[in-house]
Amino acid sequence: MDVRASILSEVHGPWHTETIEIDDPHAYEVRVKMAFSGLCHSDLHLQTGALAQSTVALEMISGRPSMFPIIGGHEGSGVVDSVGDGVTSVTVGDHVATSFIPSCGKCEYCVSGRPYICDMAAGTLAGPMISDGTWRHHLGETNVNRMCNLGTFAEYIVVHEASVIRVESWYDLRAAALLSCGISTGFGAAVNRGGVKPGDVVAVIGCGGLGSAAIQGALHAGARAVVAIDTNQSKIDRAMKIGATHGSTTTLEAAFTILPDLTWGKNCDVVIITVGEATSEIIEQARSITAKGGVVVAAGLAAWDQTSVELNLFMFSMMNQELRGTVFGSEAPRLQIPRLLRLHHEGKFMIDELVTREYSLDEVQKGYDDLESGENIRGVVRF
Repeated sequence: MDVRASILSEVHGPWHTETIEIDDPHAYEVRVKMAFSGLCHSDLHLQTGALAQSTVALEMISGRPSMFPIIGGHEGSGVVDSVGDGVTSVTVGDHVATSFIPSCGKCEYCVSGRPYICDMAAGTLAGPMISDGTWRHHLGETNVNRMCNLGTFAEYIVVHEASVIRVESWYDLRAAALLSCGISTGFGAAVNRGGVKPGDVVAVIGCGGLGSAAIQGALHAGARAVVAIDTNQSKIDRAMKIGATHGSTTTLEAAFTILPDLTWGKNCDVVIITVGEATSEIIEQARSITAKGGVVVAAGLAAWDQTSVELNLFMFSMMNQELRGTVFGSEAPRLQIPRLLRLHHEGKFMIDELVTREYSLDEVQKGYDDLESGENIRGVVRF
């Protein structure tokens, strides 16, 4: 089957639309006709090389030294078009959201209630189908990788059934696409990994799509105040409209002009890092405005080879602070996506307000140009 897809051929190259061939789904696989795909910052990391892992790692995962060419996109929603043998979780006609973390339901992490770190995600950035180790997507004679075993920048995708989540047909598919990664991650970073409690003071560093969801998550958990920190004033203005109580363009400004009166010198109970590209310096900035016994949650993605962190270890230890990582907000995708869709459907969770613009498949590069320039909170491809 020939379909159009937005592909990246090299680091720092442009997103460009190509006609590729996809095979019919094999056992335990499904084909989905895409409706929407979110333009998540993580796909920009592919373009900049921040996710271009070592050739040794790629050889081990995918059998070749490069992840290119690769179909972008890992946030998505659509309708099941075809199913392979053995598929039991969805059927033709079902509405689904994609999950960049597949969950097998059988490994140690799944059975212990942590499917967001399922073993099936080991080769999520590159490689063949996780069902049988063969390829379904082809550009001429070349097998094509797919971002997170998905590649949602395509008119149709073939994926393992563990990578799709059935949602009720009356839920908004655009909202479902955005919940399949960034917004669920931000919400869970506050509610689950951050453990925000009623009465807490929370700071969110980075107020794009991920940060906007973290702000809402903190409010749903009962935070009495949420400080939105971003170098882009327009993003702070947007954050204030969705519930942030205070805003600042720097962590230093928040430390000296907001937190002394707001917390009587205690600082924040929880600080959530949701910047587009996490850096070493941001970790210490976050720690410096964290209270004794407080928690810093790193939800923003860093380059795969970043191995150093700037941290005042003396203060970190003496103030009994914690630094926590999170993937998908440390919550089961099959639980989180329907749960937040229900809240959105009932008008209790803002998603539409975060969408800055919709794009066509041919405009993926334009979408990422707008993201880099700070114009976008969330961009969406509509098929």
